Amino acid sequence: MSGNAPDASSLGQAERDFSQVDKHRLVTALARVLPPTCLLHDLEDLRPYECDGMAALRQLPLVVALPETEAQVVDILKICAEQAVPVVARGAGTGLSGGAQPHRFGLVLSLARFKKILQIDAHARRAVVQPGVRNLAISEAAAPHGLYYAPDPSSQIACTIGGNVAENSGGVHCLKYGLTLHNLLKVRGVTMAGEVVEFGSLALDAPGYDLLPLVTGSEGMLAVVTEVTVRLTPKPQLAQCVLAAFDDVVKAGDAVAAIIAAGIIPAGLEMMDQPATAAVEEFVHAGYPLDAQAILLCEADGTPEEVAEEIARVRALLEASGATEVRVSRDEAERMRFWAGRKAAFPAAGRISPDYYCMDGTIPRKRLGEMLQAIQAMERKYAMRCINVFHAGDGNLHPLILFDANKPGDQHTAEAFGAEILELSVALGGTITGEHGVGIEKINQMCGQFATPEILAFHRVKAAFDPAGLLNPGKAIPTLNRCAEYGRERMGSTRQPAHPELPRF
Repeated sequence: MSGNAPDASSLGQAERDFSQVDKHRLVTALARVLPPTCLLHDLEDLRPYECDGMAALRQLPLVVALPETEAQVVDILKICAEQAVPVVARGAGTGLSGGAQPHRFGLVLSLARFKKILQIDAHARRAVVQPGVRNLAISEAAAPHGLYYAPDPSSQIACTIGGNVAENSGGVHCLKYGLTLHNLLKVRGVTMAGEVVEFGSLALDAPGYDLLPLVTGSEGMLAVVTEVTVRLTPKPQLAQCVLAAFDDVVKAGDAVAAIIAAGIIPAGLEMMDQPATAAVEEFVHAGYPLDAQAILLCEADGTPEEVAEEIARVRALLEASGATEVRVSRDEAERMRFWAGRKAAFPAAGRISPDYYCMDGTIPRKRLGEMLQAIQAMERKYAMRCINVFHAGDGNLHPLILFDANKPGDQHTAEAFGAEILELSVALGGTITGEHGVGIEKINQMCGQFATPEILAFHRVKAAFDPAGLLNPGKAIPTLNRCAEYGRERMGSTRQPAHPELPRF
């Protein structure tokens, strides 16, 4: 990587002004390296790119580029660097934190045409893919070899592997098989200076610093991904899912803690509260017990003998924790039906409410029940409904706050509700995000989780890769000015700061 990084404190003070970008000059330069079909700049052509899955935030970019080769990506970034144009890389746009929201004076760099699976190596159990390949498409291509790609976000039918790398996505089976990071071998990308770089290695280890974990989850702020080598996992001989019903959310949370404390790492361990199961059942008819205050879905996979032993241990722990009903999937169709309900939680919320706001905090597993009770109190405080689905095994929360954006003040109230959930997540010993990233949505809460020296350290890392701060500016890492404003707001709020021991700005 080239260039001299500026002092991080200067980057951390204020948002950079890009209002001097010349659209005509930019389009003229890009037209020299891209065919007309790869360059969009008319108003109506820009509309589909104005937001990601967090549709409450909308902003048109100046230009959209759709390169088809890595060489074109290099040329685009060099032109933007020369003209000081901010760049936002975009995959399928399924992200939920505003990470792919365009910059009003910038370019959206879409990787949608990078959709080739370049290699499936069954013997080495790996696949080389372009960033626009859908998550599920990797497993479909690997299936004839008895392999699959383990991370399975709920949006896996649409989300792309490049976006998964940017957000370090997880899914219902990440408890046992890990997040995106744990299933990557190598990532190839291009820096803002147009320099092609590689992170990771096909070997067990690589010389020098291990930068693969740094670029994974970096939200498009360090490099633009152009190729990904993923680890493939053998399909288990058998998988069975246990559905357990509870008459109390605290009991369900305690059951999760008991399973993990017993040394059992299920393939998946999910939790849904009663409003969530009611919404889902009406939508997909998964067979969930509607009288339960909470249900757990716990999956075991492996050889038939391993599955039988794990199911028996899990069943005993669930019953000891107060489960009122325990069912074990009798066949593959019933197992898939159990999971179909959990996977459909987000669209089910969209059927019962004009809008919903999905949060993504993470807390210690033993405090799940405490968090659910707190959210119930927040529902009364904000006069809004909230349905809850959790990656319970790793404490990753996905509360869905239901609101109507057409009602004046509703969206602001939903955002305040969500902010309180995130702040409580930190106070309970957790963090503000598990897999959705920070983006724009949680950037204020970064100020509550991290102190000034930590924020400056983040800026130094950013500056080492992107000295001019052109890649996805204004995302993930707050400026010190923003943190100062956030601190003043918190001082005037009735809510307690998440980390009162940290310095206020």
